[in-house]
Amino acid sequence: MSHTRAVRPPRALLAAAVVACAVAAIPLAYLLVRVGAAGIEEVIAVFGRPRVPVLIANTVLLAASVTLTTVAIGVPSAFLLARARLRGRAVWTMLAALPLAVPSYLAAYGWLAALPWMQGFWAAWFVLTLVAVPYVTLPVAAALRAGTTGLDDVARTLGRGPLAAFRLGTWPQIRPAVLAGALLVCLYTLSDFGGVALFRYQVLTTAIQQAYGASFNRDYAAILATLLVLLAVAVVVGEQVARGRAARQFGAVTGPARQRRVRLRRWTVPALALLLVPPALAVAVPVTVLVVRLFEAQTLRAVDAVELGSAVANTVLLSASGAVVAILLALPIGILAARYRGRVVRAVETTGYLALGLPGIVVGLSLVFFSLAVVPVFYQTAFVLAFAYGVLFMPKAIGGIRSATAQVPTSLEDVSRTLGNGRTRTWWFVTARLARPGIAAAALLVTVTAMKELPATLLLRPTGTDTLATELWSRTDVSAYGAAAPYAVVLLMVAAIPAFLLSRARTGEFDEAVP
Repeated sequence: MSHTRAVRPPRALLAAAVVACAVAAIPLAYLLVRVGAAGIEEVIAVFGRPRVPVLIANTVLLAASVTLTTVAIGVPSAFLLARARLRGRAVWTMLAALPLAVPSYLAAYGWLAALPWMQGFWAAWFVLTLVAVPYVTLPVAAALRAGTTGLDDVARTLGRGPLAAFRLGTWPQIRPAVLAGALLVCLYTLSDFGGVALFRYQVLTTAIQQAYGASFNRDYAAILATLLVLLAVAVVVGEQVARGRAARQFGAVTGPARQRRVRLRRWTVPALALLLVPPALAVAVPVTVLVVRLFEAQTLRAVDAVELGSAVANTVLLSASGAVVAILLALPIGILAARYRGRVVRAVETTGYLALGLPGIVVGLSLVFFSLAVVPVFYQTAFVLAFAYGVLFMPKAIGGIRSATAQVPTSLEDVSRTLGNGRTRTWWFVTARLARPGIAAAALLVTVTAMKELPATLLLRPTGTDTLATELWSRTDVSAYGAAAPYAVVLLMVAAIPAFLLSRARTGEFDEAVP
């Protein structure tokens, strides 16, 4: 049975979602103002530059390659976590989530410290794939746990092989999760700056950062950012079309509510190797290099405990505040997308996702422009930085809230309404309680991502306020690898906490731990 409704959404919910979209559209408004001021002649001139097609091609190639590779690794990894007979399943799930704690520039920094010759497309593809795999693995594993193997068994009794049975029985159940994970990976790759910059691979984000840094040609940067937005729109619309086509083709997949564990037998070693590759290469190698640097005598003497403690406190407080903002903005959009369909709903959801395709510096500059023009009292305050985190990472919260809400049967809400409860009371006491693990997972995902955010933090942080990411970047930017090591290790340790909680939330343990 479908958990969406064809009726019009409540006006209050639609109004709240539109307000959230208006907030998310602040960076787009800034870009429109800049591009409008540049004029059509400047836009044509930018497209006529020979470097621009190269930047677009490099960006599309990297995003497509990373997305396809993460799906190729993430889906079988998720199958192993959810359906295979594994000892220490919770440990394996935690390891699968651990690369989320590693920002691309930290992983790139670790690999460059070990292999200074790493440069270009292959280096960027390698590192971005490693750190982005959990965006596919975790939601697909959750979908597999919530699904059934009964349809696979029926297909096997009809003479289908294991792969054919999986395609007919399980794939329709997990395809929305695969598409959602691939969407996050693609948008993440489009907006990444740190990793590609360290590997000297020229894409739209690096060109935008360079143009804004030069400050004399911000119209050029705004036009390039608009191109990036158009690419993000194409990706989001493509995911919506694919999701809708899957729903029309397969409908709501139901079957016997049963799970059958698969014995790995001779495939045990290759399976465990597959699960170990992303955390080993994304975490173990950089950490090993960092630990070696950390215990160098000169590095240990250079550590300022007060400065390090202040950076940790700022990182935790700002990222947690950004997660609260993101959840508040994403709730109406996620609920609307989960429960209703139509052109207006699709337009609202698309707008909500666009910020994730923007580089942090564009969001940062748009909020500088907005705060100075509308609320100058908040200019260069922690509130604006937390608000920027909320706008940047709201799309990651939307996906989690939408998926969690969609899993709650509408029949339960209908029963609550027949007992005299209003929409708000029904949502709070029925839907929200059942969707709580997914909402908590969305908040944790935003928190761990905000801890790693760099360009917006560099631009919007209050004077004298540093985070672990800015302290790390200021040292890696001048190749002071030894001095950066303490901040890199602590950033990994701090970000690993919400990543660990996220892995528990994905397995359903978090719901049991919350009273």
